[in-house]
Amino acid sequence: MKNVAYLAALAIAAAIPAAAQKLPAVDDAGYPKVIAQHKGKVVLVDFWATWCKGCREELPELVKLEQRLRAKGLDVVMISADEASDEAKAAQVLKETNINAASFLRKTPDEDKFCHTIDPKWEGALPATFLYNRQGKLVKAFIGDTPIKAFEDAINRLL
Repeated sequence: MKNVAYLAALAIAAAIPAAAQKLPAVDDAGYPKVIAQHKGKVVLVDFWATWCKGCREELPELVKLEQRLRAKGLDVVMISADEASDEAKAAQVLKETNINAASFLRKTPDEDKFCHTIDPKWEGALPATFLYNRQGKLVKAFIGDTPIKAFEDAINRLL
């Protein structure tokens, strides 16, 4: 009977459109925990938003990059910087882009503090992508539009 209930729950979850699905929230206290969950892997964290043209253009390329390098030890984490009211829109974009990476919604009362927790030089501009080594240490920040080759070269030096 438990198996039937479990399968029914899975079927219901699969039937819910991505636009109705929730992205887990992450704040400045939770962010280090997200990074720690990927210890032993090279981690690329991408901050993006639905309204950011450069972010949206970069998403499909990040999907391809993650697919190429996953087996070598790359984990990609996506964090939407959209407002909570646009969470459904962000979830829909992730679904349409076929992103299978861990995905979150940035939720913090103080965006400046959040940004400076990640990188003291980051003022919140998007797109923003941060590269962590296998020990969970930030090794490179990419702020603004960045060619995918720059990400790949930096990642390959850590793999």
